[in-house]
Formats: sequence, C-alpha cells, structure tokens
Amino acid sequence: MFAQTLKNIDDILHKDAGCGSELDYIEQTSWILFLKYLDDLEQEKKDEAELSGKEYKEILPQQYKWDYWAMPKKADGTLDDHRALTGDDLVDFVNDMFKNLKKFKANSDNPNTIEYKIGEIFSELNNRVRSGYNLRGVIELVDKLRFKTDAERHEMSHLYESKINNMGNAGRNGGEYYTPRPLIRAIVEVTNPKIGNRIYDGAVGSAGFLVEAFDYLNKKDLSTQEYETLQKNTLYGKEKKPLPYIIAIINMILHGVESPNIQLTNTLAEEINSLQDSDRFDVVLANPPFGGKERAEVQQNFTHKTGETASLFVQHFMKYLKAGGKAGIVIKNTFLSNTDAASIAIRKDLLANFNLHTVLDLPGGTFTGAGVKTVVLFFEKGEATKDIWYYQLNPGRNMGKTNPLNANDLKEFIKLQKTRADSDNSWTVALKDIDQATLDLSAKNPNKKDETILRKPEEIIAEMKSLDSQSATLLAKLEGLL
Repeated sequence: MFAQTLKNIDDILHKDAGCGSELDYIEQTSWILFLKYLDDLEQEKKDEAELSGKEYKEILPQQYKWDYWAMPKKADGTLDDHRALTGDDLVDFVNDMFKNLKKFKANSDNPNTIEYKIGEIFSELNNRVRSGYNLRGVIELVDKLRFKTDAERHEMSHLYESKINNMGNAGRNGGEYYTPRPLIRAIVEVTNPKIGNRIYDGAVGSAGFLVEAFDYLNKKDLSTQEYETLQKNTLYGKEKKPLPYIIAIINMILHGVESPNIQLTNTLAEEINSLQDSDRFDVVLANPPFGGKERAEVQQNFTHKTGETASLFVQHFMKYLKAGGKAGIVIKNTFLSNTDAASIAIRKDLLANFNLHTVLDLPGGTFTGAGVKTVVLFFEKGEATKDIWYYQLNPGRNMGKTNPLNANDLKEFIKLQKTRADSDNSWTVALKDIDQATLDLSAKNPNKKDETILRKPEEIIAEMKSLDSQSATLLAKLEGLL
C-alpha cells in the first residue's frame, strides 16, 4: 500500500543537493512523517473528545497544522495551489517553523509529553532539503500516507524498519542503528519480560529492542489498566545522537507507542553512583556501540575506568539493573577475553554479583558492515555465577547482506536455552574451571570436531612417489611426439 510512496520520496530526495545518503533520506522523511502523524493523532484525539463531550486542547498552533501549511485543500479535497507554498517560500516557511517548534521544549516541564518531544526533535534536526520544489513533492507524497488504522500503522512500521535496515549500508556508521530483528526477538524471548516490568535500553539507537518488547507484551487479552501501564510506564530509552533519537521516536510511534519515553542525552555522562532503587529497571535490553572511546571526564563516573565505550555501558547496565533484574546485552566477543586491568575487573564484578547464566556466541557477519564478532550476555542480578551455558550459533552458511540472520537460525538456541542442555553447539563451563587470574570467558566449543584428518608420513611419501611416476610417464610420451 505505501511501499511505492516511500520509494518515490527517496527518488525525490536523491535528486536534492542537500541530501547525499540513505541517512539523509530517512532523517528528512522522518520529521515530515512526524508532523503528518501528529496531525492524524490530533484529529483522532479531537474526535474522541467530541464523542465523550469533552474539550480537546490542540497541541500545534493553527499555522503549523498539516492542512494549513503543508496541504491546504479546496472543498473538493484537491490541493489548493493558490495557498500551497512552494519554491523558496516553502523552504523559508519550514526553516522558520523549525525555530518556533524548538520552543516547545522550553515550555514543557515533562520530558515524557509529546510537546516536549516536538521541541527536542526540532531542536536537534535541520531541514536539509534545499529545493522547495522537491520539498513540495515529498510533502504531497507523505500526505498519501495514513496512520489511523492498525493495518496502516502495521504496514508503515514494517516499511520504516526496512529503511532503518538500509542505513546499515549507507556509510556514516549507519549500521550502528540496526540490530537484526530475529536476534532481538530471541533476546526478548529469553529474558521474558512481564507487564509491570520497567524495561530499559540506554543505547537505544532505532529502538529495536523497545518496539520488540512492546510487541511481545502487547497481547489481546490485556486489561485497560495493563495496556495503560505498557504505554506509559514500561519502556524507557536514552540516545546520544539526534538522528537515531528521532528515528527511535518515529519507530515506536509507528509500532503503537503514543508518547515514547526516550531521552536525548549522553547516557555515559550521567552520574550512576548514587542511584535510588526507583531509578533502576527490571529488564535491560541493549546493543551498545561496538567501537568508540570516551573522554577521561566521562570515565571518572565509573568504578573501572576505561576508554572502551562498550565496557562503560556494561558497567552502566549493571548499576541500573534492579535486584532480581534480567539483562540481555550484545557486545564484542573480545569483552570475554581482554587482558587489561579494567576488563578483568569488570568481568570479576559481573561474575561475583550477577549470574551470567548464558552466552550466545554469534557468527561473523551477523551485523552487516560491522566487521566484528559479537556475543550476547544474559545475566541476572543478585546471585554469583556458578556456571555458564554457552551456545555457538552455526547457521551453516556465510552471514552477510544477502544471507542475513533469520528466525530459523535461532530456533535451536531458544529451545535448548530453556533447560541449558548440552549439544554439539552448546556446553557448560563451571566457574571454578575458569582461569581465576585472567577470568577469560571466551567461547571455546569443546564439541567442535577437528575435520582435518592427519595422514601418516609413509602415506604422504608414497603418494608423492606415485605422482612423480605419473609425471615421468607423461613427459616420456610428450618427448615421443617431438
């Protein structure tokens, strides 16, 4: 229904001088989609208020309503060309609108309100579309998109996810925003969150973990109170960069979360040593950035100081997890074996205060373009680790863009993890058997058979002699032909 429309939007943005990559396309599409969604939401809320005899307070002023600035229409529903801005007039209006929408943040005290998010989004983004004629074309296409029915939102959410996936090949580290959805679903299933849990991702990216957790919990038999809890008091995220922040907001909205609890902040710069229990979470689901270094002043916030961003995130998540809480975290496999003092100290803390019960070892190519091998750590807070169950994922093919991870690849892992059973791909290691000095937790499958068959020296020499004899016979025949 909407796939061709989104493709046509990309085609227009591709021709614009201000948009140079897939990241620019989704950024510019996102703020326009957001304003269109906001218009549909306001109309829906207004209709609900009228039916119940209540008054509805509109969010946007008249001049920034979709049917006023973007798509003014005549009585017959066609575009009013006399009122519709285009060219430089449209670009000037949009740039001025951005300045005014930024002020919504200062006028709202609650970061969880839609007004605050409007202000934050338009404080961090800019209109990159230089041609007002291209912008007019995009707006008219976005006007064809609808968010009013569940079917419409469902299709839009899947199409938007596809656009996020495409960012992995767009340069500018686009892949850091996308974790393969089959992997996320497996992590959510293993952690098994419940209604009433507070679920947290401090490196939210495109909010893949939060939308999959929402879908996992959003069952048809939820009571009104349970659904309200799911909507308002369940899913929390933080993101440092403006582009993934707006992508996360839009992605959650399209999946049905009306006002996402996402904050634009540097997660690692937050003070974590005086947390109250009310600040902590029942479930942590995350895929922190694979690379990157943090400044010395940020490192001072942590017990074990290191410039490695992922190691700081692990400490952050350990602090933010409630007693009895559960975590599923994707991280580079080198976290298990790094020999620097900070890495060993973090592993020691993890093993002493958490039950690291499962390590999922992922094959290379799981993350398109990332070029690193990763593992998933599953742990619970409150008991020390006694033994660790490992599962080495062997999809039987080279992973990559044309052969991505799929749900079938993870079926055996999910099944065996319930009882942590041993198999050709899984094994258990007792903590007492691990080197206590290095605490090296590397995934080394003891069941992996050595497929190299070693032959006796006599056999090799006999084969060489046979080959020499065959060569001599062939040369003799060739000489006879001369």
